Amino acid sequence: MFEAVDRQGTYSVKFDEAKQKFGTDDLLPLWVADMDLASPLCVQKAIKARAAHPLYGYTIYPENYFRSIQNWIQKRFDWDVEREWIVPAYGVVPSINFAINAYTQEGDGIIIQSPLYPPFAASVHRQKRTLLDNVLCYEEGKYSMDFEDFEAKARMAKLFLLCSPHNPTGRVWDKEELERVIDICLEHDVLIVSDEIHADIVYEKTHHNIGSFERIAQKCIILNAPSKTFNIAGLNSSYAIIPDRKLRKAYIHEQRRSGITNGNPFGIEALMAAYDEGEAWLEALKEYLSANIAFVKAFIEEHMIPIKCITTEATFLMWLDCKALGLEHKALVDFFVNQAKLGLNDGESFGEAGSGFMRLNVGTSKEVLEEAMERLFQAYRKMI
Repeated sequence: MFEAVDRQGTYSVKFDEAKQKFGTDDLLPLWVADMDLASPLCVQKAIKARAAHPLYGYTIYPENYFRSIQNWIQKRFDWDVEREWIVPAYGVVPSINFAINAYTQEGDGIIIQSPLYPPFAASVHRQKRTLLDNVLCYEEGKYSMDFEDFEAKARMAKLFLLCSPHNPTGRVWDKEELERVIDICLEHDVLIVSDEIHADIVYEKTHHNIGSFERIAQKCIILNAPSKTFNIAGLNSSYAIIPDRKLRKAYIHEQRRSGITNGNPFGIEALMAAYDEGEAWLEALKEYLSANIAFVKAFIEEHMIPIKCITTEATFLMWLDCKALGLEHKALVDFFVNQAKLGLNDGESFGEAGSGFMRLNVGTSKEVLEEAMERLFQAYRKMI
């Protein structure tokens, strides 16, 4: 059912920008967070049907767009979302910037939790806010929140950018962890903006939407999209869920001020098809990705490569602790790129807490991962 599709020559960032990023075109690209696996047939059919109409002009968001989102969230996460809470958007990263501008002023403190998806910190800096980094605790191969430090930073903050599930560590935050975050944010009047774009690809744990906690619902913004789940990131169809009317009005004002307001006709069709018909495909995808994760972990352990695979509770991204290789970070990147001929995400791009780590995308075929692991093993053998 799943196999890697040849993406070269399709203007793919992951493949066609690899030489520019890594300085060579003879490596396996396993970096950007989209998959080499075809989107579900229901999405393909919906896009082809829309493309058959020969006019692609300005497009509204139909009522079924909102119903599809409501039904999906209720079915998958047992959360009843009102139609008026949903604000169509271009993408999660632009929405983070809109939220920062809508709810904070220059110099205001914004909390993040590194190691973290780079656009979070970049957005804070770009909007000239004060970055408050509540660095995650890393002990015995597992990440957790430092609540004492979080509360100290909450006293200086106006907004908390939550990543849930967390990228790149793969953590799915427990209900108790989120409850404590909510307590602290309510006590110190900190608004939560939660990126939940990876919420659909969760393995054995349960994802809890931050907005589903009734006592924080009027003090939070949830950002989501079907892009990671159904491999349609290039169609730019995301949405914000904002239960509070005043917060919603402020966000919409900022989004309109940017000029990014029109819908993408193909993105709209893809979202509706994916959410209405793609659930069985998603469940099969999760099994496939879980097997890929297990394969990488088993290979590294069986071949005694001194790399620790952090438990991937969500996402198709593995966070690899490579410190035991004994390489300085720059040498570690060189090892992967020039020795193993593998293009992974550099851990330091996720912040200083990512030094000694690399991020591996397993959203590809088993055959590609077999080749990748063999390259890694042979490079390690030459190193020792």
